[in-house]
Amino acid sequence: MRSCVTATRAAPWRVLWFGVASLPLPMRRSRAFTLVEIVIAVAIMATLLLLAVPSLEGVLADRRLHASLDGFNNLVRQAQERSVSEHRAYLIVWTDKNVFVQPEALTKDDDGQPVATFDLERGSALTLSLPAALSKKQPGEWIFWPTGTCEPAIVHFEGRAGTWTASYSPLTAHGELTNYAAR
Repeated sequence: MRSCVTATRAAPWRVLWFGVASLPLPMRRSRAFTLVEIVIAVAIMATLLLLAVPSLEGVLADRRLHASLDGFNNLVRQAQERSVSEHRAYLIVWTDKNVFVQPEALTKDDDGQPVATFDLERGSALTLSLPAALSKKQPGEWIFWPTGTCEPAIVHFEGRAGTWTASYSPLTAHGELTNYAAR
């Protein structure tokens, strides 16, 4: 048989069921966030987000600018490789909307279409400067000879993502960046 003892109100301890003694339980109050605490937390998160957006935009602009540089360098590499492998001269030709690679002289097997193209984004410009050219008015064509060498050239890109300028070696056709600035 079980005995149950009850405590009086004056006692600092209570006897629970089965005769186990314990101290009085403190008043339990459920704690929740107040409206003021929630507003402060949201304000801090909004401030951190506003600080992070400009740096994120800079990272994205840098990626787009680097992609334009890689795309143009890929075009240069294709022109050089084709000139060596096919033993004939290739041109990189500039237009308003794109830059493309084509053979200098077409053969009967050529269809006249560019073999590689680098499309320019809207609002961007790619300019060519040939420092060793004999004439001041340059035709907008950069030649790669069958040996894989080319004219020395300086190419400048300007777009929404930023600007870059590269100086291309006549012996290797590798570009050396002289200016690179992402927006």
